[in-house]
Amino acid sequence: MTADREPRRQGSTPRVAVVIPARGGSKGVPRKNLRCVGGVPLVGRAIQAAKAAASVRAVYVSTDDAEIAAAAKQYGAEVIERPAELGADDTSSEAVLLHALDLMASRAEEPELTAFVQCTAPLITSVDIDGVVAALDAESADSAFAAAGFHGFLWTADASQGARGVNHSHTERKRRQDLSPTYLEAGSVYVFRTSGFRAARHRFFGRIAVYEIPVSRCVEIDDEADIELADALIGRVTTSGVSERLPHRIGALVMDFDGVLTDNRLIVFSDGQEAVACSRADGMGIGRLAARGLPMLILSSEKNPVVDARALKLGVSCRAGVTDKRAVLEKWLAEKSVAPRDCVFVGNDVNDLTCMQVVGCSVAVADAHPDVLRVASLVLRSEGGRGAVRELTDLIEQRLAGGAACQPA
Repeated sequence: MTADREPRRQGSTPRVAVVIPARGGSKGVPRKNLRCVGGVPLVGRAIQAAKAAASVRAVYVSTDDAEIAAAAKQYGAEVIERPAELGADDTSSEAVLLHALDLMASRAEEPELTAFVQCTAPLITSVDIDGVVAALDAESADSAFAAAGFHGFLWTADASQGARGVNHSHTERKRRQDLSPTYLEAGSVYVFRTSGFRAARHRFFGRIAVYEIPVSRCVEIDDEADIELADALIGRVTTSGVSERLPHRIGALVMDFDGVLTDNRLIVFSDGQEAVACSRADGMGIGRLAARGLPMLILSSEKNPVVDARALKLGVSCRAGVTDKRAVLEKWLAEKSVAPRDCVFVGNDVNDLTCMQVVGCSVAVADAHPDVLRVASLVLRSEGGRGAVRELTDLIEQRLAGGAACQPA
């Protein structure tokens, strides 16, 4: 058993660790865990949600597939190499989880709580993961799961007795709202006390808590139609619940320049000098966040001196003429002692995609490239250079005023 390591976020034994099983074989949808929804592979979406959850301090992907392992590393998870005998169609998720926990235990990293997150639920959010953890704690439960409230009439039928009601009596028709509460398991997040899970060897044991999520997030990928449905819904999920999309602890704001702080146009004078158009409102918003001590960076591949000049005027750090934006971003965050999960990054074009993969909240301006719009955690209403950054800084200010921590510069 081996794993590709990343530094522990908080000590060697995290309270909550996420395990994401992702095998290479699948029958209904071939190579399912690498299929994209909203421009991001299913395994990547699960990792992004887990890494953005405030309660989580370690994220593992258990896989028997080299391509899935490479994708998992790209999105920032640790990879656990799953033995071949745990890659069969009839292998239980519990067996895979126990294998992962054995590895953690061998490294003295076994968590108090294990969160089992499924790739096949692409509309999962970090709020869902934190919510299930909170429900387990609030109810002093042993295990917990995400589910949607179900208000329909359930029936069963067999050859001997015909159809009959399950959650109601067909001889006494009640209103839907008068039915006893029932829940539809989302198939996305399960959290349990690790010691109890080892004893029970099943995800449900002891006192079980339910965390209710909207039914719109209860999509599971079993066939091609499910992928089409998830793709259709992903935009609605991305643009709703704005406050839920920002990191719990906002540690830094990083911005592309062209198309984000400008309207992506370039004015060229007859002598070869160049100029761009920026928004004064954006500058005001950046200034207000600077006063709060939030570290900020302009990260641009553009070599034009106007980038440095604008950064100097705004009083924020700048890295211009960058070819490997992700490497520079990660280095800067390390220098500021900011975890990538606590970073908000706003971009507009395809050279921003690698940065958007590693941060806690990826943001796109309204007129961003379609590939960027598909992967963004949050899509702004405003276009680049026309108040988009101000829209984002106002959201961040509201979040900070509501109590989210801000790391000093």
